[in-house]
Amino acid sequence: RIHILLRDFKARCMLSRVIHAMAAVMLLVVIGCAPRPMVRPEIPGVQGLGDVEQRLRSEAEQWENTPHHLGGNGRDGIDCSGFVALLNQKLFGIELPRTAEEQAGTGTPVTRDQLQAGDLVFFLLATKKPHVGIYLSHGEFVHVSNSRGVMISNVNDGYWRNYYWTARRILPM
Repeated sequence: RIHILLRDFKARCMLSRVIHAMAAVMLLVVIGCAPRPMVRPEIPGVQGLGDVEQRLRSEAEQWENTPHHLGGNGRDGIDCSGFVALLNQKLFGIELPRTAEEQAGTGTPVTRDQLQAGDLVFFLLATKKPHVGIYLSHGEFVHVSNSRGVMISNVNDGYWRNYYWTARRILPM
């Protein structure tokens, strides 16, 4: 009887070792197939996403309450696409087209849950004209409101959530 119990115990131990070995092999396969983070060229003088957001917030603060002016391109009045183009040129040396429609065709599309500081966020308003802003973090984006000028809003607020259209990544991060 002891001989049979000992044989069963050895068989269970062997089975346990086989299962553990298979699990280890599977883990190595999964780890080996995991996606690698993309390495992209850096923007000169920018240390990372935190630096991008900090630069954007600092510059936006200087433009706060600048009024909306269709076709405007200065502190006496500016429109959404002009503001986005101006900030990207000044802060990151990136040339963008002048209109929101053209800007929506630049860069790489990103989903709403992948937004990072510096991404362009687009909305199709009730007027069917596109509106553009620059994503900061935690749902916030800086843009030029028709009624309130340069300001920070949240993409998840009811109004903006309803008109959200797409987002594009233009910064090489």
